[in-house]
Amino acid sequence: MPNAQHYVPQPRKLLPDWSIKFTDRVMNYYTTRYLHCDPVILKNPPAPQDGHKYLLYAHVPFCHTLCTYCTFHRFLFKEWKAREYFKNLRREMEYVKALGYDFQAMYVGGGTTTILEDELIKTLEHAKKLFPSIKEISCETDPQVIMTPQFRNLQGLVDRMSIGVQSFNDDILKLSDRYEKFGSGEQIFERLQYAQELFPTCNVDMMFGFRGQSLDVIHDDMEKIAKLNPRQTTTYPLMVTSQTRSSVRATIAAEGEELADQYRCILDTLGSRYRQLTSWTFGRTNDEGFDEYVVDYDEYLGVGSGAFSFLNDSLYVNTFSLRRYAERIAAGNTGVERRRQFDKHAIMQYRLMLGLFSHRLSRKYFREVHSVNVDRYLMKEMLGLRLVGAITDDPSDPDKIVVTDAGKFLGLVMMKAFYAGMDHVRAELRAPLKEADM
Repeated sequence: MPNAQHYVPQPRKLLPDWSIKFTDRVMNYYTTRYLHCDPVILKNPPAPQDGHKYLLYAHVPFCHTLCTYCTFHRFLFKEWKAREYFKNLRREMEYVKALGYDFQAMYVGGGTTTILEDELIKTLEHAKKLFPSIKEISCETDPQVIMTPQFRNLQGLVDRMSIGVQSFNDDILKLSDRYEKFGSGEQIFERLQYAQELFPTCNVDMMFGFRGQSLDVIHDDMEKIAKLNPRQTTTYPLMVTSQTRSSVRATIAAEGEELADQYRCILDTLGSRYRQLTSWTFGRTNDEGFDEYVVDYDEYLGVGSGAFSFLNDSLYVNTFSLRRYAERIAAGNTGVERRRQFDKHAIMQYRLMLGLFSHRLSRKYFREVHSVNVDRYLMKEMLGLRLVGAITDDPSDPDKIVVTDAGKFLGLVMMKAFYAGMDHVRAELRAPLKEADM
């Protein structure tokens, strides 16, 4: 592969450093205030409500190795535990079916979801049988798995396969402990060409926000994406939380204007070649699915250890203990052990953040779905977004609010902080786990 090309940054900053840091502080305040869950004794989550649209999320918490920066719920792979887990996952889906749920889409996250392809295939086929309204299945994997003979068996079953690449730069791959696991950037690039032939949508997950990740390196990564021409790509910011290994926590992440400059480089490179779907997702056509299921679905139900659900006004969390998860399933229960109920104002703030992140801010949505005038109900929040140039009115449509490039970055900063808050919830619930729980 050619060396990184020289990138000339735009003279105008997306946002001043103070506004980025202020947004981080505000988000930290609200995530600390809202993102904690109380223990509950629940047999099941609530039954579905008529007219509501739901997505099914399934979590597979196993990996062959644990990346230093990853903050998701995962354990080191043991085959017998994973096979038993998949059986319980299918049983929990049956319990959810008995509650009356049906789903329009399914998202499988991890961990490494494809760690046992035969069990994953059984689980996806069972889900489609239980929930005939499922029209799309999204799944995640890594660059190593896609070259195994079994991987091709997912063709025709998975509609959107998301592959975690992070970077084609060997130095970044070494910094994130991925070089020895998945190979060089050149090797990964070649494998992706093969994977694109198998699925209607192949999504390439890239990552920015590493300290020392120069604009030239990011520009070169984006140019390689353009050459590869996947149907969809995501460009996640690195998220460092309390769960990130302490040895790299203070040295790995870029902040403030450095992060904003990296994001501007991504917009400049991919913006003319792809349609931007969210603050960090780009698609080749106008009808691409989104990478973040929380954007398209106001409500989703999670199955599996450590899975989250958002139903009506409450966040539900399944047990993080594999032992307790198995015990609950054996007793005829779902995995739910925690709940956090939110007031309407908190939910509207959450919907505003998602609207900014997805660039789909609509007064009509707030009026018709939530019965509020967003300009009045969230007056301080809307005023703040206007003052920093994140939003403007659409002169051709009074119901539409235009999200600017500054707003896209602000949406990314907010969503990054939100996911960091969710990671703190994960850390809190994983902390008491003993060896017998893993």
